[in-house]
Amino acid sequence: MTKQVYDDPKLVLNRVYTRSGDAGETGLANGRRISKDAPRIEAYGTVDELNAYVGMAYVSVQELASAAPLLARLVNILGRVQHELFNLGSLLATDPGEVHPRQARVTEADVRQIESEIDDANGELEKLPSFVLPGGCRLNAELHVCRTICRRAERMAVTLTRTEEVPEEALRYLNRLSDAFFVWSRWVCRVLGVPEVLWEPNRAASGEQDSN
Repeated sequence: MTKQVYDDPKLVLNRVYTRSGDAGETGLANGRRISKDAPRIEAYGTVDELNAYVGMAYVSVQELASAAPLLARLVNILGRVQHELFNLGSLLATDPGEVHPRQARVTEADVRQIESEIDDANGELEKLPSFVLPGGCRLNAELHVCRTICRRAERMAVTLTRTEEVPEEALRYLNRLSDAFFVWSRWVCRVLGVPEVLWEPNRAASGEQDSN
């Protein structure tokens, strides 16, 4: 039997509103009250936002996997990533020094797994002759949304490092995950046989003007 690394959640959610945040403050996982627009809240709030969009992509890839079985790989990956993002949120929602030994978090093992999955998917792709734009299919666009929100979460975490301690693994995980979303967005186009949308500067209105 596999030993659990992290403690199971110990909470019972029986009320949706508590009125405790009406004054613009919220509680961290370790109990400290801080402003809802504090950098720490911005950081893990953006991770939460990212998780919601990963959920959308997860549903889309599930629906497509019946016709394109190769996508089952990404079904499993995105399902795992959702749990990792919640683990990351738990870490960011706790003051430095207050994280319990068995509290959920992201580690180097999570970073290495993402790197391995990037290499696997990227090894099946053609080299890019230009930058790519979101599109081609809905799943590709959804993964690009995940990529850009992940980059924002990384920026928020970097901002937090200016004033508070942030585990290096958290920053590395977000950095690698944003790269992964880019590679996966390309990979699903290949699996589905959909052309990628390449950046063409002269498709702009100014680029199509008659030079005469």
